[in-house]
Amino acid sequence: MNATESVNAIKGGEFLIRDTPAASIFIPEEWNEEQLMIAETCTNFLAQHVVPNLNRIDEQEEGLMPHLMEEAGALGLLSISVPEEYGGFGKDFKTSMLVTEKLGAGNSFSVAFSAHTGIGTLPILYYGTEAQKAKYIPKLASGEWKGAYCLTEPGAGSDANSGKSRARLSEDGKYYLITGQKMWITNAGFADVFTVFAKIDNDENLSAFIVEKGFEGLSLNTEEHKMGIKGSSTRQVFFNDCKVPVENLLSERQNGFKIAVNILNLGRIKLGGATIGASKEIITQSVRYANEREQFGRPISKYGAIRYKLAQQVIRTYASESAIYRASQNMEEATEHMVATGMDEIKAKLKGTEQYAIEAAIIKVDASETLDYVVDEGVQIYGGMGYSAEAPMDRAYRDSRINRIFEGTNEINRMLTVDMMLKRAMKGELDLMGPAQKVAGELMSIPDFNAVDEEGLFVKEKKYIANFKKAVLMVAGSAVQKLMAQLGKEQEVLMNLADMLIELYVSESIQLRVEKLVGMRGEEACKEHLDMMRVYVNDAAEKINKSGKEALNAFAEGDERRMMLMGLRRYTKTEDLNTTQARRNIAAKVISENKYCF
Repeated sequence: MNATESVNAIKGGEFLIRDTPAASIFIPEEWNEEQLMIAETCTNFLAQHVVPNLNRIDEQEEGLMPHLMEEAGALGLLSISVPEEYGGFGKDFKTSMLVTEKLGAGNSFSVAFSAHTGIGTLPILYYGTEAQKAKYIPKLASGEWKGAYCLTEPGAGSDANSGKSRARLSEDGKYYLITGQKMWITNAGFADVFTVFAKIDNDENLSAFIVEKGFEGLSLNTEEHKMGIKGSSTRQVFFNDCKVPVENLLSERQNGFKIAVNILNLGRIKLGGATIGASKEIITQSVRYANEREQFGRPISKYGAIRYKLAQQVIRTYASESAIYRASQNMEEATEHMVATGMDEIKAKLKGTEQYAIEAAIIKVDASETLDYVVDEGVQIYGGMGYSAEAPMDRAYRDSRINRIFEGTNEINRMLTVDMMLKRAMKGELDLMGPAQKVAGELMSIPDFNAVDEEGLFVKEKKYIANFKKAVLMVAGSAVQKLMAQLGKEQEVLMNLADMLIELYVSESIQLRVEKLVGMRGEEACKEHLDMMRVYVNDAAEKINKSGKEALNAFAEGDERRMMLMGLRRYTKTEDLNTTQARRNIAAKVISENKYCF
């Protein structure tokens, strides 16, 4: 990306007010040969080491998960994005996302993997001193040591900075003595290194510490019994004047909350990648079962009700994936630009991720809810067998549910999406006021009903998406004006606004992906992709209308409300589309391929 492109690149949140050229985004159809080989390594690893042992993993057989982590480390899967000087491969962010996606089909193993490579390793890699990185990162990269992350407490979940754990300096000044309790700590049962958050004395904000398993004063509770991800080690961790050398303070004093927030931004988009990998595997299992299972003398894949489910699984997965790699490319390019201008690479990675925190929150919500939809319909496609513990949907259904809670609940992420957007506008980083006022003025004008009569393969969808942006700006602008400081307390309205933003971002992402793909392969080779895009955008229009209507009815009144509801109808209007036939086309493709094939 040259200097001019860097300046003109879409910044975080700007998707609401600017158009994105299709040529500028990355799409998964562009993976190079090396990346495809890495993906195949991941797929083979799951097939050979994880899938045959899923029951043993769920039973938490002693030593099995640590052994699997070490085997993954031997293949380099734990160190894809770790710099070469610390024993890693130093690959780009998109490649690390690809590994996360492919291993996301590994049920409980994927949770252990993601926790280790993400929150278990990155705080030290991104915030550690050279001495800390040299000591810990090579062993974490190889899998010799396993990592965990201790943030959540019994009274501090979403409100992480309210934690009660405390640290004080020992009398000789050589140690911090940490006292407190952490819960829901992934990998705790076998972790060697813990990143622990606590407040020093009466500090307002958290600090972070690197704590080794053998440090005096650290103890573990027994394994938690959970609804799903049963093979993932989850324990409470106790600190009773736990002696941590002063040189193990991570970053600066009181910088822990910032560390937690930035690592969560990365965790959110990575979780999105993992859930898409799981979704693709569930679709493949659903298709194969539908092709094998016969009722009334025919495979159930011949029936329209089943085809609808298969098509909708595919559409939502493909759309979510489009958003994930669009944002991944944005983060990567922002990082590269900052490095090119002289910024330290690690700092640039943090800044690049922070720049797209809005998109990361959107992706976390959308992709986790996509997986929940996919597994729910997977159970239904399997019918009675779907409810049997002998079939794969039982584990998939239970394991998927945690993703709407991990990395901040979806409710918190929805509110964060709107909050971050408005805060950036208040800081002058996003010009939302100008476009919102323009839309408000447009409400009084005569609608341009002929705008979609132009020729072009994507003209209609581009017009629809442009109108979706106007719908969001209209409703959000009015909400800010009417509710002002009270808006933060109107959580239902915030949820409505977030849902509008999510549908907008994912709609634009799938449209841009298909547009770029058609440019690469031609229209004839992309018929099902075009069907997916059209169905998704058509459905998004109805969802945006519903969310916008609920929001407006909550705070607007009289003639003003009537005018905005009319505007909302205008901005979410689409031409009639035979979605039944489009879904049949998509289903026919995966049925004939007997797998997820997009």
